[in-house]
Amino acid sequence: MIMTPPDLATSPAYPVVGPQPDLVDWLLRAAIVAGLLGLTWYAFAADIFGPIVQTAEEGHWVGLVKRPSVIWAAMGTLLINVRTLLWLSYRPAAPATSAEAPKMTVVIPAYNEGPMVAQSIDSVARADYPHDRLEIFVVDDGSTDDTWGHIQRAAARHPGLVVATRLPKNMGKREALAQGIRLASGEVIVTIDSDSVIEPNALLSLAGPFRQERVGAVAGKVTVMNREQGVIPRMLAVRFIIAFDLLRAAQSTYGTVYCCPGALTAYRTSALMPLLDRWLHQTFLGAPCTFGEDRGLTNLLLNAGFDTVYQRTAVVSTIVPRTYDKLCKMFIRWDRSYVREEIRYARIVWRRPWRAMLLSLFETCITNLRYPVSYAALVLLVILIPTHPMVLARLLFVIGLFSAFNMLYYLRSERSTDFLYGILYSYFAFFGLFWIFPYAAVTVRARGWLTR
Repeated sequence: MIMTPPDLATSPAYPVVGPQPDLVDWLLRAAIVAGLLGLTWYAFAADIFGPIVQTAEEGHWVGLVKRPSVIWAAMGTLLINVRTLLWLSYRPAAPATSAEAPKMTVVIPAYNEGPMVAQSIDSVARADYPHDRLEIFVVDDGSTDDTWGHIQRAAARHPGLVVATRLPKNMGKREALAQGIRLASGEVIVTIDSDSVIEPNALLSLAGPFRQERVGAVAGKVTVMNREQGVIPRMLAVRFIIAFDLLRAAQSTYGTVYCCPGALTAYRTSALMPLLDRWLHQTFLGAPCTFGEDRGLTNLLLNAGFDTVYQRTAVVSTIVPRTYDKLCKMFIRWDRSYVREEIRYARIVWRRPWRAMLLSLFETCITNLRYPVSYAALVLLVILIPTHPMVLARLLFVIGLFSAFNMLYYLRSERSTDFLYGILYSYFAFFGLFWIFPYAAVTVRARGWLTR
C-alpha cells in the first residue's frame, strides 16, 4: 500500500538558493519583461484575440479551424506569459551539507556504451559526497562490446564504493535499473545514464529538495557534452537549456515536473519502492513499455501524490546525436513516450493539489493543442504560398521573432553567441522535424529502442 505524502501545509519549508544577480542578469530580466509586454501589446494591437472573442460570442467555433495562425499566436502569447511569471518565481533548493547528506545509492545502467561508461562512473565516484554514505551500482545490461571490461576497471579504481553487476543477456533499461534499485540501501536513489557525466556538486544538490517531505523525485539539469561536434549538437544544447531552465523551472514551482530525466534524477526510496513492480511491468494498449521509463516513473509518483521538482544546481552533461537520422530516432522514441504518458497524465492531473491541477490543465491543454494547430497552419501554408507568397515571409518572421525572444531565457543561463543556434533550431524543427510526432503517434505501440 502506498502511503499518502504529508499535506503541503504540514511539511517543513526548506531553504532556497539562487545565483547572485549581476547587472547583466538584471538587464536580461528587464529585457524579458519588456519583450513580454511588447509581444502582448502586439497581440492586442493586431487584434489576435478578436476573432476568438467574436467566435465565442457567435458560437461558430468551426470558423476558427480556418484561422490556425490566430489560435497559434493567441495560445503562444498566453502560455509564454504564464511560464515567465512562474520562471521568475523559481528558486533552487539549497544543497544538502555533508553533515546532513542522506545515505545515497547511485544506479548506472549501461548497454554497449564502451569507454564512456568509465567517465560516468568516475564522475560519480569523485563527486563531493561523503563516501561513507554513498554506494554506486553499475549494471551491464548484457553488452556485446567491451563495456563490461570498462566497468570492471572503473570498479577496481574505486574499491568499496562501486559494485559492478552484469545481466546474462540484454533485458532492457528498465530491468537494468530495477536490478540496481533492488540492491539499494540508500534513503535516496539516483539514476544516471551511462553516457552522462555529473558535476562535482550534483549529488549534494539533488539531496537538498528532499528536506520537503512531499518531494518524491528531483530532476537534474541536463546539458550537452558534445556541443562542439556539429550544428545539431549546438542546436540541441540551446534547446536543452530552454527545456530545463525555463520549462522545468516553471513546472517546479507547482511541484509537477512532468518528466524527470533518466540522465540525472533522484528519487525518495520510500516513494519509489512500492511503485517498482508496476513500473517494471508497465504496458500500453497491450504492449510492454520498453522506453520512456523516466516519464513513466514520474507519472507513477505524481499519481501517488508526491511532488516532482527541478534542481538547477544539479548539472549533468550528456552525449546527443550528431546526425539527422539519429536525431530523428531519438525524437521518435521521446514522442512515442510523450503520447503514451500524456494519456496517462490526463487521468492523474485531477488528483493533484488544486493549484497544480489548474496550472497543469492550462499548460498541457495549450501544449497539446499546438499539434493540430501547427499542422493545420502547415497545410494552409502549402495551399496559400503559390498565390500569396508573402504568407511564407510572414511565417518566417513570426518564427524568428518568438525564437529570438526565447533566446533571452537562454542568455540568462549561458551568455554565449550560441543563442543563434537556438533561432536556427526553430526553423529546423518546423520544416525538418514536423513529421516525427504524427509518425510517433501512429506507431506508439512499437517497442524498438531505435538508437541501439
